[in-house]
This record gives sequence, C-alpha cells and structure tokens, in this order.
Amino acid sequence: MNSGRDYKQLNSGNIPVYGTGGYMLSVNDKLSDTDAVGIGRKGTIDKPLYLKAPFWTVDTLFYCTSKENSDVKFIYLLFQIINWKRYDESTGVPSLSKNTISNIKTYVPKIKEQDYISKLFFSLDNTLQLHERKCEELTLIKKALLQKLFPKKDKDRPEVRYKNFSDAWEQRKLGEYANYRRGSFPQPYGKKEWYGGHSAMPFVQVVDVDDNLKLVNDTKQKISKLAQPKSVFVPAGKVIVTLQGSIGRVAVTQYPAYADRTIMIFENYKFPTYEYFWAYVIKQKFEIEKLKAPGGTIKTITKEALSNFKVFMPIYEEQKKVGDFFQQLDSLIALHQRKLEKLKQLKKFLLQNMFI
Repeated sequence: MNSGRDYKQLNSGNIPVYGTGGYMLSVNDKLSDTDAVGIGRKGTIDKPLYLKAPFWTVDTLFYCTSKENSDVKFIYLLFQIINWKRYDESTGVPSLSKNTISNIKTYVPKIKEQDYISKLFFSLDNTLQLHERKCEELTLIKKALLQKLFPKKDKDRPEVRYKNFSDAWEQRKLGEYANYRRGSFPQPYGKKEWYGGHSAMPFVQVVDVDDNLKLVNDTKQKISKLAQPKSVFVPAGKVIVTLQGSIGRVAVTQYPAYADRTIMIFENYKFPTYEYFWAYVIKQKFEIEKLKAPGGTIKTITKEALSNFKVFMPIYEEQKKVGDFFQQLDSLIALHQRKLEKLKQLKKFLLQNMFI
C-alpha cells in the first residue's frame, strides 16, 4: 500500500492526477511506473479505481501495487467485492488506514487463473463502457434535436422542419387547448381498506412517473376496489404530469391506473392532438415553469396557474411526424439502457459467483 501526495508544487503536464472521485487534472510528474488500484484513505472509501501508469494520486487516495505472483487487475476485482464500509475507522468522515487494508484476509487462485478471470471482467467492463457511451451520445442527440424541432423561446417556428411544413405554430393558453383534471384519493391516506386486495389496480403517485415518458413497471401502491370509485381512473395512452414535489415529470400511461391528487391528467383536447407530441410539449413547458413554482422544500403548481401556460402547437400531421420520431428515439435509448442494465447485472452475478 502506497500513499498519495500533494501535487500543488507540480507543473501542468500529461500525467493524470486521481482523487477518490476519479481524475482531477494532469501534471508533469508521476508517483508510479506500474499499474495500481486506488482506494480511498478518507472520504469515498468504497469506490476502487484502476490506475493505469504513469499516474499521481492525492493524499486521500492510497494506491496498491501488486507483488510477485499477483495480477494487479485481479486485485482490482477483489477490491470491488470487499465491503469497505465495514472497515471504516472513523465516527465522522469515512477513513481507512494502510494497516487495516493490508490485514484484510481474502482468497486468491494461482496467477494463471487470476489472469483468466481478470481478462473476462476487463472485457466485460469495456463492453459496459461502450454501452454507457452509446446511451450518453443518444441522450445528447435527443437534447440537441429537441432544441431544433421545437420553437425556441418567443418563436413560433422551429429551426428544423419536416418537408412540406412551413406554417407558424399556433399559440394558445393551455386551458383553451385541453381538458384536464387532478387525480384524487380517499382520506385518510393511511387507511388499510384503501390498498390492495382482490381487484386492486395500480395507483400512480409522483414516485411512479419515470424520466422516460413512462410510468414505472409496477406502482408503489395498489388501490383497492373499495377506494377506486373515490379516485380518478386514467386509461392507457393518456398524458399525465406531476404537479408537486418533483414537478414536471411527464408520462404517456402504458397501462390503465388510478391517479393521486399530485397528478394532472389530460383527458381530451379541443383540437386534433397527437398524445406523444403533447407529452413533449408539456415536458418542455414545465422545464421552464417549474422554476417559478411557489413553495419551499415541496413545490406545487396549481390547476389555475396551469391553465394560463402558453403553448405552441403545429397542425396534427406535423405533430405526428415529430412525435413518432421522438417515440422511436426514446425506444432506441430504452433498448440500450436495458442492455446496459443486463450487463451490470451479469457483472454483479459473476463477481458474486467467481470469487470466494
């Protein structure tokens, strides 16, 4: 186990400096000529880092080099399965000492098996990183396209249009455009009869509205048959938006459910409207308006304030073109996110089953 050092006396260069949170900057000197594993001395003590030589570490990050008949990549994997918080020596900021780390007992195979295992996991990590980058790139592309395919502030036309569409988007107050209402739930909330049982249905609260224009697969609560007439039913395919707490989460419901009073449901529209396009209009509008919401820790937007929100809408045919495009893009992002999650689960499974 080796200690990191202060880097402030060094000049800028191309040697990376690492702290417990990862890369910090680059300098003109190094602490090690061989690859090592970084582990926090203070602060973040449970996030081991693989440090490719040459490198420098600050004094809050130990770096561990391998001895004879030990593969440093295998050591990095061992460090990932150790419960470091169990060895925390402080009552305040989490801390580890060299002595504590050095005395942790573990099992290791012969060097040849270490090599096989580390190659497997490093290959898996490379695949994980590729999928993470793909997800990040798609998210950035989506963000850029939202700015191009929807009008900017105080504009009535987007920068980029589909062929044969050139008319200005029409501005209307939200209350003039759509019919909507808040959800409901019988009081008191904690009454046992209102939850579960035979014929219980999903009950949507703020926590059940995900960030991908969908509801979570399984709502936190189920509303009982007795309570359902006292709530508000939402068919599949309706746009909803959260009005309290995490304001502005939007979903197009993928299954029928009942909704809490913190949820606004768009029941129908006074003009031809494509639901998936409308979901994006509302989401972008709330990104601006939620910053103005009154309240302290828990903010809220009233139905009355909502009715005065101004939105720009094109004709239905253009709505459908844009809405379908973003629906396909969202599906592609979700596909890569699912692949990424499966790879993470695979790595977790293998770490649990290939080590003692």
